[in-house]
Amino acid sequence: VVFDEAAPIDEAEGCAAPHPLTVSKLSATVALAPPAVLTCAMAEASARFVRDHAAPLAKAGFGAPLAAVEQASSYVCRPRRGGAKLSEHAFANALDWSALSLADGTRIEVRAHDAAKEPRAFALISKLHARACGPFATVLGPGADADHADHFHFDLAARRSPFCQ
Repeated sequence: VVFDEAAPIDEAEGCAAPHPLTVSKLSATVALAPPAVLTCAMAEASARFVRDHAAPLAKAGFGAPLAAVEQASSYVCRPRRGGAKLSEHAFANALDWSALSLADGTRIEVRAHDAAKEPRAFALISKLHARACGPFATVLGPGADADHADHFHFDLAARRSPFCQ
């Protein structure tokens, strides 16, 4: 992981991360665009997921190396939608992926893909969704609800077992 140390987060609303990182790359060859503010644990889990799953699946499905993960949200001091409990984003413990960019310029958006019209994109997004359950404690994506129709939400919330939709 390529990162810079960020200033500690300690906000009146309860949002906090004592040692956050601003992560710009998830490996020597895979950028995180734009850079994201994450905990060390979330940065490591994301990098391992890219190494073990996202990069090999992208290469196998599209024939080109993964060049970047486009992220839509990392640290944001806010509650979960529709509730008062703070989101894992409020602790720099969540990362939302919106698209994957390949070295040949191909861009695969995280959204529901038509299996008949876009079989490679459908397969990649489906496999990533399934394989994220375990490396991350919470996995939400297309099909979970309207809020996650266009991105994956991955986090490391303390849970007895992973929550994946």
